[in-house]
Amino acid sequence: MELTPAAVTEEHRWVRDRADDIVPLINETRAKLGDLFDTDVGTVDEDAYRTAVDEVFARGDVAVNVAAYVRILRDLDVEDDYPGFVVDEVLGRRLAATIAGGDPLGLLAEATFHFADVAVHTDGPAGQDDLDAALAAGFQTRLPGWSWQEYESPFDSRL
Repeated sequence: MELTPAAVTEEHRWVRDRADDIVPLINETRAKLGDLFDTDVGTVDEDAYRTAVDEVFARGDVAVNVAAYVRILRDLDVEDDYPGFVVDEVLGRRLAATIAGGDPLGLLAEATFHFADVAVHTDGPAGQDDLDAALAAGFQTRLPGWSWQEYESPFDSRL
């Protein structure tokens, strides 16, 4: 696999064009997590998703890594799937964390990936459902809508 600027642009467009599939996954994941944690979580619309995709791909160092994870997962398939379970899970976790923007949100995105992955079943190669779960987990973590992200942190040490 070779990643050129044109290849990264191609993956950017592909991820952006997945709004119809990924936004409902984001909102389903948020609703389920909101129920579990007894909190209201804002929904995401397709415009917010596309804007976030553009922001992720605007950073060249992040864009090339996201594009690589996406490209691998789009094509990853293992006969009988189970032997490949670990590799697609690792790639999905790392993609979600990279999209989220690094720690501490990256760790949250990795955990959310596993939560979302349980509910995602996509036709195609084995890596496709992990890819969709990773996109949903990464972008749902990155995007606003969680009340705990919308107030001043008591740990802000700026004087």
